[in-house]
Amino acid sequence: MRNHLILILLLSSVCVLAQVYTPLSASSRVSFKIKNFGTAVEGTMSGLKGTIRFDVSNISTTVFDVTLDANTIDTGINMRDNHLRKKDYFDVATYPSIRFVSTKVLATNAGEAKVTGTLTIKKTSKEITFPFKYTQLNGLPQFTAEFTVNRRDFNVGGSSMTMSDDVKIVLNVSTLK
Repeated sequence: MRNHLILILLLSSVCVLAQVYTPLSASSRVSFKIKNFGTAVEGTMSGLKGTIRFDVSNISTTVFDVTLDANTIDTGINMRDNHLRKKDYFDVATYPSIRFVSTKVLATNAGEAKVTGTLTIKKTSKEITFPFKYTQLNGLPQFTAEFTVNRRDFNVGGSSMTMSDDVKIVLNVSTLK
């Protein structure tokens, strides 16, 4: 009985130390890059929302549960953006958001970690793992990451022969308490 009480107290203290933060959509940036007909196409998405549980002294307790507004896709060309919102690509009328929920975070070096979680785009959910860096600005955590996903894994863009399968994602996430 005494051991159970100690375990409960230890687990409770871990939960207390991890603070809950909200991504600050206005100053965060989610961008992507993909080749189409051999030319790099770049764009952004906004509307980042969710929660981030983070304790700099215990990175393994970090939890990300965030979404992006898929309708905000912006490549700088309205006609292309409207095309990307359609069924063959992001189907924003049916699937208005893109979601990532972490399942494991491991510290790798000072200020660096690796996160594993489920990325859901449209109706497809896949486990992905990518490295990220974290810093603190005015006591608030900031996160950056660069990684690649295969668009076909999420049924985005069909079987286009002119578009690369690999999409480079760059994250720069600011938070608030």
